[in-house]
Amino acid sequence: MTHTAAFRFIADDARALYLSVCQEMDDIGERSSVRVRLAGDDTLVLEVTATDIPALRAALNTWLRLINIAVEVREIAAPPVL
Repeated sequence: MTHTAAFRFIADDARALYLSVCQEMDDIGERSSVRVRLAGDDTLVLEVTATDIPALRAALNTWLRLINIAVEVREIAAPPVL
């Protein structure tokens, strides 16, 4: 039995976020797989599939953290203009 989780992140800089994390797609464990893609100009889609719940949780922790770090670095490097 496989388990899947999918997240959609809407962001003005979705392409930059995608380019920041897509390089990590090959670096995943044997029990899980990850697909990161763009859906339109402003949506980043993360799909994680795993053979068991602990592997799904571990992969989600890693990938959600990677995306969060990419967002934080983007905010530091190019803060929004007010």
